[in-house]
Amino acid sequence: MDARRGAAALLGAALLLTGCASDTDDTRAGPYGGTESGAGGSTAEVSPAGEAPPGESGPFWVDPGSPAARQLTVYERQGEEAEAAAVRRIAERATGEWLGGEEPQARARVVTEAAERAGRVPLLVLYDIPHRDCGRYSRGGAADGATYRAWIAAVARGIADRRAFVVVEPDALLHLVDGCTPADLREERYALLEDAVTTLKSLKNTRVYLDAGNAGRGRTDGMDRALLRAGVARADGFAVNVSNFYSTGDSLAYGRQLSAAVGGKHFVVDTSRNGNGPYREGDPAERWCNPPGRALGTPPTTRTADPLVDAYLWVKSPGESDGECKGGPKAGAWWPEYALGLTR
Repeated sequence: MDARRGAAALLGAALLLTGCASDTDDTRAGPYGGTESGAGGSTAEVSPAGEAPPGESGPFWVDPGSPAARQLTVYERQGEEAEAAAVRRIAERATGEWLGGEEPQARARVVTEAAERAGRVPLLVLYDIPHRDCGRYSRGGAADGATYRAWIAAVARGIADRRAFVVVEPDALLHLVDGCTPADLREERYALLEDAVTTLKSLKNTRVYLDAGNAGRGRTDGMDRALLRAGVARADGFAVNVSNFYSTGDSLAYGRQLSAAVGGKHFVVDTSRNGNGPYREGDPAERWCNPPGRALGTPPTTRTADPLVDAYLWVKSPGESDGECKGGPKAGAWWPEYALGLTR
């Protein structure tokens, strides 16, 4: 996993244009009241006008300037009708806007303001924890705890009182549970995650979900205790299957187990690429990285027919690489061939 690339270009263009300073079928009500309809989600290169293209993404905001949308334009100009029709299935649906590194306040503000103008809810993914991804494909993150706390505070200022769904730090807890995070950083990481939840939940209209790994472990296996230590009691809940491929059924079973162990907390499921379930071949340690033969999953929606599940979300943007494996570009880079494969 990685924060999106090209953030500087995105932000510069958006700020110039907006005049900002730098920086079963269920009809239950959506999380902000009312029932869902229309299009809405977020990706890179935010359009300051906030217009959403046609398509269904429940209440979530769709960024018309996303990599998928730009790829759609290319295919249409080249007369590649089949490819255009395929990538449109991604371009017209809401995906997560991954924030990491520079300009957190300005980026969060640009996204949430654009979504507000469109009457939709953006999905933000915070990805800047120190020692991110244990030094693997998406290594990086804040230099230290103090820097991270300042970064979270800047994100919160950028969101302000506007609506947002926020997924907090994919893999940060998983890498505590599996022992990947160095021992001398573990207590600090729990404290940083708890502080992040507290800061974000002080905002008026922000829903906060701590990342809780995926169903690959087959059991909660310590993730329940990790969630509690990281402050899930103060969050709206947790997220499962982020950037992974486990089936919705398996993810629901895993989420329900975790929910029962952490006081009945709700959860969200990343269904962006789980249409064919997980890859079962090759090196088990690399099965998660750009696996072939995968497919898009359930589109973003709050109609989940499950009282514990607040939404199915496309947290990972389909078509973005997991890392430099199986011929893929660097983590977070747009990969049109892989995107087309997911649609087919």
